Amino acid sequence: MPISSQALAFVFGLLGNVISFMVFLAPLPTFYKIYKKKSAEGYQSLPYVVALFSAMLWIYYALLKTNATFLITINSFGCLIETLYIFLFIFYAPTKLRFQTARLLVLLNVLGFGVMLALTLVLAKGERRLKVLGWICLVFNLTVFAAPLFIMGKVIKTKSVEYMPFALSFFLTLNAVMWFFYGLLLKDYYIALPNVVGFVFGIIQMILFMIFKNAKKSIPIKEEPKPQLHQLSEQIMDVVKLGNMVCTELSPVAVLQSNMEVVVEAVIDIQNKQQLIK
Repeated sequence: MPISSQALAFVFGLLGNVISFMVFLAPLPTFYKIYKKKSAEGYQSLPYVVALFSAMLWIYYALLKTNATFLITINSFGCLIETLYIFLFIFYAPTKLRFQTARLLVLLNVLGFGVMLALTLVLAKGERRLKVLGWICLVFNLTVFAAPLFIMGKVIKTKSVEYMPFALSFFLTLNAVMWFFYGLLLKDYYIALPNVVGFVFGIIQMILFMIFKNAKKSIPIKEEPKPQLHQLSEQIMDVVKLGNMVCTELSPVAVLQSNMEVVVEAVIDIQNKQQLIK
């Protein structure tokens, strides 16, 4: 007995929810570090603000569409977890970064989403509204899926996969596969097409990981620390003492002259060492 496309869409939608759930939880180690340090300095809030906006878009789209329950379930969880991430980030961020995050949140998720919502409700109706919103979702998700280009460029430049873990690339690729088939089986190309790009970039990331995972990192040459002022004076005093010991049987004038010569030679020797260090 052949399996219907609706049954297959249900399976891929369910699997897509499970994998997306794990992807949404991927930043938890980052926020645990922020919690332990009690500071979000050095981290960026943009990925979480953009992820929240994307989840809001897909919920709006799914509400206009009649048979996209799985889009509503996973993106509702996405809205919840991304909001939690953003509030934690703002709580532990320095003042300047806190205001930057709040401003970005207001501009994109409040004003941006509000304007888009008003325009689609006023200027488009029925099936046309769904198409307009579908194109907005498609274009926005293409830009999101293109974001790893920066990371891939960094991997090629540094020959290091430190910032591109294989597990995350694998699950993002698998996630794209599930949502592609979900959209294809529902004949919803606004869902399917962006995930083609996500799948391609995911494959490229995994190939780059295999190429550079064993690449040797160049070890930076440790600079020899320059002698400090108190160290120089101590060296001069040691040389003077040594000169006194050698010249104890000479006259006071000879001792003084000898000490002066030793000091001058010591200073010249130290200057030469500094030039070599530079």
